[in-house]
Amino acid sequence: MFEKFNSILVRHIGLIIIGFSVIAFLRPEGFARLTRHTAIFLGVAMLGMGTTIDSKAFKEIFLRPKEIIAGCVTQYTVMPLAAWVISVAFGLSPDMALGMILVGCCPGGTASNVITHIAGGDVPLSVGMTITSTLIAPVMTPLLVYLLAGRWVDVSFLVMVKSVVTVILIPVLLGILIRRILGKHMGKVSAFLPTVSSASIVLIISGIVAANAEKIVTSGLVVLMVVALHNLVGLASGLLVAKTLKLSHKKSTSLAIEIGMQNSGLAVSLATVNFALNPLATLPGAIFSVWHNISGSIIAGIRREQALK
Repeated sequence: MFEKFNSILVRHIGLIIIGFSVIAFLRPEGFARLTRHTAIFLGVAMLGMGTTIDSKAFKEIFLRPKEIIAGCVTQYTVMPLAAWVISVAFGLSPDMALGMILVGCCPGGTASNVITHIAGGDVPLSVGMTITSTLIAPVMTPLLVYLLAGRWVDVSFLVMVKSVVTVILIPVLLGILIRRILGKHMGKVSAFLPTVSSASIVLIISGIVAANAEKIVTSGLVVLMVVALHNLVGLASGLLVAKTLKLSHKKSTSLAIEIGMQNSGLAVSLATVNFALNPLATLPGAIFSVWHNISGSIIAGIRREQALK
């Protein structure tokens, strides 16, 4: 019974995020305080991700080096540069530009694996790219933010490295260790973890939406427009790279979704912890979290239909 509930929850996480975001926007009082615990919620979500990683997942990385390297290189070049170009082209404020660049410099989001499954894409490839981009994030994310965001704000590279290690690398490695220790008993625990991870992401986004409810009214349309454009660039670049490499339909679907869907929860956490003097920097990450689940679901439907033709 619980497994069925969990499956429904994970498959419809996009709709749940949208629903809670609307409630948080309309009734921000009860949700705004959640922003104090953003880093904790993200750590819990990444711990859950770590417990799903087994030797097969790591083996997948070595079996498909071409696709995974292509995906990660595109993720950490096109998405950061696109965020920078969009910020300059639209003349975004320092806070908004910082938020966009934070989103662009983050690894792939775990929701991409679910969306890839719905789209009929290559799930093992998607998981392999997510793991790889996440494990190199402690170096790549701070470095890219340091290089690209300096136009608008002062960035401390080492402080950001510490933040990413704390909320991403340590929880993921701890999750892998827990899976290793529990072994065959992991099944009893893993039934609950997707629900806990999904709930953590919902709480992060709801808190940020509530805390920025007034700002969303005045700036939300502009942020949605640039976020949607950024997401579209990621999806399109994934398909373009896949076509260049002559990958199959399933693999190209995985590549597009993985590159287009960022770990925006990390962007929100980094903005909250490292850039408290730039409160609007959390907004692009929060809007992206809602939007990429909408666009991802649409793309999943289109790619699945194309595969059936």
